[in-house]
Amino acid sequence: MQDRQDHFAYCVQLLGGTTAFARRLRIDERAIRRFVNGERPISDGLLADTAKALHELGTEATAAAAEIAAALGQP
Repeated sequence: MQDRQDHFAYCVQLLGGTTAFARRLRIDERAIRRFVNGERPISDGLLADTAKALHELGTEATAAAAEIAAALGQP
């Protein structure tokens, strides 16, 4: 259980912290803190939504990096 909680907390940070995570997933910040602190169980559905958000962020980051490279004349 601790591994799931720790990994979830790490994912929250990758997505910009509690506030950014809450906005992206449309979840109350207090609920996120409760998940991270182990006060509420982290469901498989929440993990699936987290994985989807991380994938979307990765796609957005890749597109942004490509745009910067293009602006700088890099392949």
